[in-house]
Amino acid sequence: MIHVRAISPSHITPGLIEALDDNAGVVNLVVLPGAARYPAGDAVQFDVITAEANQVLSQLRALEIDRSGSITIDPVEASISDIAARAEGREPPSENFAPIWETVIARIHSLGNYPPSWYVLLAIAGLIAAQGILTNSQILIVGAMIVGPEYYAVASVALGVNRREHPRIRQGLRALVVGFLLAIVASLIFSLIVRGFGLEPKAFRDGITPVSDLINSPNFFSVVVAVLAGIVGVVSLAESRANTLIGVFVSVTTIPAAADVGVSTVFERWNEAWGSLEQLLLNLVLLVIVGAIALNFTRRFWIRMHRRAEAR
Repeated sequence: MIHVRAISPSHITPGLIEALDDNAGVVNLVVLPGAARYPAGDAVQFDVITAEANQVLSQLRALEIDRSGSITIDPVEASISDIAARAEGREPPSENFAPIWETVIARIHSLGNYPPSWYVLLAIAGLIAAQGILTNSQILIVGAMIVGPEYYAVASVALGVNRREHPRIRQGLRALVVGFLLAIVASLIFSLIVRGFGLEPKAFRDGITPVSDLINSPNFFSVVVAVLAGIVGVVSLAESRANTLIGVFVSVTTIPAAADVGVSTVFERWNEAWGSLEQLLLNLVLLVIVGAIALNFTRRFWIRMHRRAEAR
């Protein structure tokens, strides 16, 4: 269930109230005529069960309340109401788990912002991954994956591809290019310092680099993992599963690959540098493509499920 607060222009409010009254999934409807000041209009508040949320929000957009007024959505953590329970009970169980697409899109939109801290985190993640490569530490590699925020940009680009929003695509791709260049440069500078002072571990100097070998060798399994991660990322964003989204960060070799480009370049291991670059590009391209396809498929799937439920 979600709580919706809308500011509706006075001439639109009667049509809005009529539409809400006709929907049995809307409860706790409150109308305060002329209460809103900026933007001016009527304050309308109500709760709507998850099964009907997409339809109700579409009606609000059809009335152009998002343009002439305002729409704010809050999740309802708990509801003590027999009326709401009965409304949810009338719907098929699957409908009560359907993603609310307005909130999904808003969530991805909010992730598609790139303040200076976003680039700083990518650079720091590159430094952590560089240390993991030099010391053959899988723990540091996993830590770097968790620190890196790159999937937010990937999800934003995938949404842009899905909705054909070219400015969003350009903004996200620009952030990814600049961010990963910073990660590569940071790992490269760190590696120059390590090599200049002879601080590289003996195992790395002798070519014993099992962690690096996994990173710079793209293969069939890299493709499978990237495809699965792209699907899981969309599902976790659609259902607000933060823990699952962290799993996506850990599963995909992007930050480690960028760091290995810098490390291998400094130590003149050109084949490894090239393999890491291929791994990085492969993962990013697959994540965007699979993310866009998964977004489209997931939305169509739930729309079809809703139509079947209405028909029954």
